[in-house]
Amino acid sequence: MTLRTIAAPIWILAIIALVWALKAADTIVAPIACAFFIIALAWPLQSRLQRWLPKLVALALVVCLIVLTFFAFVSVTSWALGRIIAASSMDATRFQTLYDQFSEWLAGYGIAIGGVLSDYFNASSILRLARAATQRLNTMFSFWIVVVIYVLLGLLDIEAIARNARVALSPQAATVLIDGTAATAAKFRRYMLVRTVMSLATGVMVWVLASATGLRFAAEWGVMAFALNYIPFIGPFVATFLPTLYALAQFDSLHSALAIFAGLNLIQFIIGSYIEPRVAGYALAITPFVVLFSVFFWVFVWGLFGAFIGVPITIALVTYCAQSPSTIWITRLLGAPARPADGQPA
Repeated sequence: MTLRTIAAPIWILAIIALVWALKAADTIVAPIACAFFIIALAWPLQSRLQRWLPKLVALALVVCLIVLTFFAFVSVTSWALGRIIAASSMDATRFQTLYDQFSEWLAGYGIAIGGVLSDYFNASSILRLARAATQRLNTMFSFWIVVVIYVLLGLLDIEAIARNARVALSPQAATVLIDGTAATAAKFRRYMLVRTVMSLATGVMVWVLASATGLRFAAEWGVMAFALNYIPFIGPFVATFLPTLYALAQFDSLHSALAIFAGLNLIQFIIGSYIEPRVAGYALAITPFVVLFSVFFWVFVWGLFGAFIGVPITIALVTYCAQSPSTIWITRLLGAPARPADGQPA
């Protein structure tokens, strides 16, 4: 038996053990991953403020800005979702009727779902899930308190950590770590900038479409589209499905609902599949398959938060792997070239 034959099962077992550990320790590891992501976004502002203000004052201002941004995002999203749920609760009977009609239509083609899924996929269950999602948004404060503490400590010690890395590690290892971290942070900032601009564009276009078609809660649907667009694939699907379902109940017309569905999909296609890849450029050059796998893999590991952080983790992986000749094959395999074609730095 060759050494390579023995090594393959060991690597597989090691990966399985790592995934299990990440899933089991989600309450510890997930806040750290989120904190690293936020530190990468906030460090340029912290660094600039430190030139003009005392370090602790600059740190306090940056942390306050992070907290205010989080509260604003959660408050606006909770407001939109809460109003939609309140209105949908009054139309629960109508949603149940639509579900029953859909079940009967499928039964006419020999597909029976009433007895199998009625306890899970009915109007009451959907509304309960929606309320649970709203409550989840409002009960994540313990998670974010831990994240803020990590961010506070990280921003405070980031320069000292870089100095210690150069002392404790070999020159090559220190270069890989520091340069990889700087490149990853730059890509994180570009990723969030592109994602935010595209999310705003999506939200505005959904609001315009809903207003033009007479769909109730146009502003709320726009806010939901903006918030959900931060989660690749899953978010746009939900942001398309829910307004279509509500339109079916409001207009009582399949043609109207399909027209809104087509319009929402056109918006998602233009922004998500055409504009965003061209704006993002090399920094996010990972294949759509890898993006989709990242989202669902990290959903399995860390739930809804994993859906948001999955793509940044993959970006970090391919960026760090590009720093070393022994791991650059991973970067090439995941779809990002080792260097930009025009010779410009990543």
